[in-house]
Amino acid sequence: MPHRYFTTDISGGTAVLSGADAHHLAHVMRARPGETVTLCDGKGTDYACAVRSFGPDTVELEILSSVSSVSEPGVRVTLYVGYPKQDRLETIVQKAVELGAVRIVPFFSRYCVAAPKKEEQKNLRYNRIAFEAAKQSGRGRIPQVREMMDLRPALEEMAARPGAMLFYERSTAPMREVLDRIEGEASLLIGAEGGFDESEVELALSMGIPSLTLGPRILRCETAPMAALSVLMYHTGNMN
Repeated sequence: MPHRYFTTDISGGTAVLSGADAHHLAHVMRARPGETVTLCDGKGTDYACAVRSFGPDTVELEILSSVSSVSEPGVRVTLYVGYPKQDRLETIVQKAVELGAVRIVPFFSRYCVAAPKKEEQKNLRYNRIAFEAAKQSGRGRIPQVREMMDLRPALEEMAARPGAMLFYERSTAPMREVLDRIEGEASLLIGAEGGFDESEVELALSMGIPSLTLGPRILRCETAPMAALSVLMYHTGNMN
């Protein structure tokens, strides 16, 4: 896929690229006036642009046309993921963005093995990973990685929106029981290495969030989110 660049500096038929993307276009790609590139506004619109001029740290472009990004799925998925050990959350963020999630929310629950530490600093890195994954995979939006929250407020958020589902290794209800009711939005909640305490699942059920299974095999905490996202995107026609 050709290089894509993100900018919000778009006005009156002109766009301005700055920072690392401007440097990449000007000095790595060695673009010349008149060459065409694709810009994204990070909100789902792609712009075909022609390079107009170069500044010390900027590139000015003329907007030729715009179109809604074809790479954005028709269902907006928020992934709530239990806080895992080591660098597994980085992998989850990267792959979830590639598969089409628009928001990733780490949460802390009873059986999370890792202890939160320096989360503000880590969140900056997670969002940078999401940004790079969005560029690499041709996304038209830049997904957000939220700062970590506790399980109860996460469940309360999910219960207030349609398409919520929790995945639990002891559940027997298949995911397909919920998929046919998905209309434009979904929230997936998947635990960390230790899974969920039964009382946490009961709390979700009391809020109207169904408990589902991803099959008879026990999946790692970094595998389960990818499996759930893949099934959801395929079922809703977003892998065609």
